[in-house]
Amino acid sequence: MPAKSKAQQRAAGAALSAKRGDTRTSDLNGASRDMFDSMSEDQLEELAGIERKSLPETKGNGKAAAKR
Repeated sequence: MPAKSKAQQRAAGAALSAKRGDTRTSDLNGASRDMFDSMSEDQLEELAGIERKSLPETKGNGKAAAKR
């Protein structure tokens, strides 16, 4: 499952770094903390490894997108 946005890709990268022991888990918060707890290292690699140029900054649906 590829990342849907740059924000999701960055969160997956932070969670992957913590899974590998490069970052402390106490430094994670929000989506990256949830991803760390619920996803395997392989799943995080798949999300974090996509080309970032082709992604929007945020997914852009829901209430936040309606306000823009």
